[in-house]
Amino acid sequence: MLSSFFILADSGDILIEKHWRGLMNRSICEYFWDQVSQSKQNGSSIPPIISTPKYYLINIQKQHIYLLGVCQSEVSPLLVVDFLQRIYETFEEYFGRTITSVTIKENFVHVYQLLDEMTDNGFPFTTELNFLKEMIKPPGVLSNVISSVTGTSNITDILPNGSLGAIQWRKTGIKYTQNKIFFDIIEEIDCILDSNGYIVSSEINGEILCHCNLSGMPDLTMTFNNPRMLDDVSFHPCVRYSRWENDRVLSFIPPDGNFKLLTYRVKGINQFPIYVKPQISYSEGSSSMGRVNVTIGAKGYNVQNKLSIEDVVATIPFSKTTSSTNLTANIGSFGMDEQTKILKWNIGKIPKEKTPFLNGSVSLIAGSMTPESTPSIMLQFKIPQYAISGLTIDSLACSERYKPFKGVKCTTKAGKFQVRS
Repeated sequence: MLSSFFILADSGDILIEKHWRGLMNRSICEYFWDQVSQSKQNGSSIPPIISTPKYYLINIQKQHIYLLGVCQSEVSPLLVVDFLQRIYETFEEYFGRTITSVTIKENFVHVYQLLDEMTDNGFPFTTELNFLKEMIKPPGVLSNVISSVTGTSNITDILPNGSLGAIQWRKTGIKYTQNKIFFDIIEEIDCILDSNGYIVSSEINGEILCHCNLSGMPDLTMTFNNPRMLDDVSFHPCVRYSRWENDRVLSFIPPDGNFKLLTYRVKGINQFPIYVKPQISYSEGSSSMGRVNVTIGAKGYNVQNKLSIEDVVATIPFSKTTSSTNLTANIGSFGMDEQTKILKWNIGKIPKEKTPFLNGSVSLIAGSMTPESTPSIMLQFKIPQYAISGLTIDSLACSERYKPFKGVKCTTKAGKFQVRS
């Protein structure tokens, strides 16, 4: 599968390199970074798969780092991408939610130890977080002091209970005084709206996260209100796929602790809890001016259901020829990056008593051409206690004699939410 693995900083510096089939020249990373620089100049994203005469470069891009896998022969690209994503999620659990070059440098030892346990000759081996934490202790101030003073390793020599059994994702002998299990339904809206609010394209990408503290070996059965609407469903290995195929019921023995139960996609959403009315136009003349009037608010049915829309941020990329702005906003704050000419309007929580608006004018550099097209607005927001697809968990049955405490929380947020002006 993987011949080599690299972690690159957002500056192109190589932070980590791991080789399984001979030492690979670092020039392959220079070739990859040339492709990254070229994509940035074109304003596009780096392709996840880059083919060279000798290798296949498969990568995932995060906010501060790049994870790059190098393959010498043809492999399933989705398998490599999923494995790289699993490596990154493991780093998040060990080192914190924001992984930067500084984070990697401060945890060199743990990074290489995790890579050694997660891979066997370049193939995925141990990817369950619960077992990894049993074998490799997460970094901490106390554990680092003890290791430096005593010289002991943070890797245990004892395999976790159940790691060699049929149920490899759950160890045996788990006991809790309070048995509880919680589910988080998180949905992201990806859509494109035209200037009149009509939907050009839309879909929802969702996931169900689970936090399990149950004793013994519980066998759970979960049902949904409308499971037929879920497309492209991807499950954790604990889910019995045949039961889902036949009855659209989730039957599984959950891992202990935090894990992702499933991901899914929903098509055909025709209404949204938020609306955007953009009016951005430019006038012809020797000193071209542009008028800006953007209104963002909650739709009526959303107000009636008493749902709150929070963390609202509108991003407007103006023309590079913009020289100055004269804008006002009745709610929130805004600012423009003078280098990129991207304006960010931070609204926060949309109030129910008034509608946020941003209006005013922008000036273009004298003698510059009038922009051929108006900018598209990118919107970010979050709606707690709301699943836009309408998905709900109807029931959850447990095979054990105890009755666990159960909880479900829903969150809807914007993914790639674009509004054309």
